Amino acid sequence: MKLRLWDISPPVDARAPVFPGDTPYTQRWVATLGPGSPVNVSAVTLSPHVGAHADAPLHYDAAGAAIGGVALEPYLGVCRVIHAIACGSLVEWRHVAHALHQLPPRVLLRTYEHTPQDRFDDALCALAPETIERLADLGVQLIGIDTASIDPAASKTLPSHQAVRRRGLRVLENLVLDDVPEGDYELIALPLKWVTADASPVRAVLRELA
Repeated sequence: MKLRLWDISPPVDARAPVFPGDTPYTQRWVATLGPGSPVNVSAVTLSPHVGAHADAPLHYDAAGAAIGGVALEPYLGVCRVIHAIACGSLVEWRHVAHALHQLPPRVLLRTYEHTPQDRFDDALCALAPETIERLADLGVQLIGIDTASIDPAASKTLPSHQAVRRRGLRVLENLVLDDVPEGDYELIALPLKWVTADASPVRAVLRELA
């Protein structure tokens, strides 16, 4: 039986939105097919937070692990997609309480009806720190969201990132969950082994459970 896949990664090219101040995606060709070259080869520059990505503890903790040093288990396995569409500026406990029965260790939150992929959303929906703490109490190991950050875009204290640090959770950001119904899936979103980086791009997909 062929199991359905959902690609929950946004496209990444020069038009991909970035957090203000981050390095956008750029690509140049250092070799092109022709008489002097048997291959095309490009050079790419970008922030590791462009597109769907996994934050490393190093991103919000000076003593935290780089993304190449984190365990892979949180990024692979059963997850639950929970809809909190148009819930306001923060995903609060009341927005997710309807979907917590027998919760798997991974939760992905859909806040957009249609994820903006052509601009950065200054009014993005973030996660309330209390929601993170209570999900951790239920055994959640990874939280993903369809916005650019689990904290408000203007935040300088990053209380939700600090809640993740305290509880040892992993984070995925910039997912695209527009076409994904609420329910349980297999998540596959492995970060690259970038041994000194504060984040890594992922090709995040959901697979129908057998």
